Amino acid sequence: MNATANATDSSGGSTMQGVALMAVAMLLLPCMDAIAKYMANFAGMSPGQVTFYRFFFQILCTVPLIFTAGGSEMLRPKRPWMNLLRGAIHGAASLLFFAAVKYMPLADVFAIYFVEPFILTAMSAVFLGERVGWRRWLAIMVGFGGALIVIQPSFILFGWTALLPVGCAFLYSIYLFMNRALGDADSPLTMQTIAGFGGTVLMGAALLIGDSAGLADFAPSLPDTTFHLALLVILGALSGYAHMLVVRAFRMAPLSLLAPFQYFEIISATVLGYAIFGDFPTPSKWLGIAVIVASGLFIIWREHKSRKLTANAAFD
Repeated sequence: MNATANATDSSGGSTMQGVALMAVAMLLLPCMDAIAKYMANFAGMSPGQVTFYRFFFQILCTVPLIFTAGGSEMLRPKRPWMNLLRGAIHGAASLLFFAAVKYMPLADVFAIYFVEPFILTAMSAVFLGERVGWRRWLAIMVGFGGALIVIQPSFILFGWTALLPVGCAFLYSIYLFMNRALGDADSPLTMQTIAGFGGTVLMGAALLIGDSAGLADFAPSLPDTTFHLALLVILGALSGYAHMLVVRAFRMAPLSLLAPFQYFEIISATVLGYAIFGDFPTPSKWLGIAVIVASGLFIIWREHKSRKLTANAAFD
């Protein structure tokens, strides 16, 4: 009887740790997007080249950890092709996002991108059979409404560019779904390193093809200052380490529970947009952020309440 209750508490604790890891990762990842926007707008580097460096330096930052943690054996994943495909899909998603932030404010891009939790939650319900109650659906919709309050994207203003975050959202949903579907066959460090190879190969090919076709957004270039090189290294490090947190989180908690916490990205995006690019947050933006945070806190409260009731029932 006590053993059952302790097991339930342990499982619930693991779930809440997954939620915490996801929240931290979501607050860190917009820093990567701000660097990409800076490199495109102030350093004159094409989105395709920035995306390539994002995955290239991700490899350089994670491979040393591989040898520290477990040696070269960790470079031989049990599901290599799935991990490479996962990296290629992530590479395509990153390219669309980095191209969008070159032309649009960070908050605009994130506001459109936040159709992604809907896609991910639906995929988790249909393909993984995860139960999604009406309260969780409601919290997701409230969070999405908060994202729209932060800024209403204008397709008239940005044209077809405004569809780039939608494509990114769809591809990133598949990437996150694969994180859960791959299970724990490989460690998060191995998965992220091999994904880095997949993204690097894809973007290397995309640069060659795009540059041959004369597309400016695929123009190849090298960092022209030490500062820009340092930013690209930080970009790769954030990519590798933050996404390891995401992989770990998705092993500890259901997809449908974690999906709303992606709204936390809008917090960092709004702050960085103001600090670096001068996009001053209006009162409506702060209202939207409050709604987003409230929806995430509601999900945490519901999960804690459900866990407590389950533990009490097991104890009885």
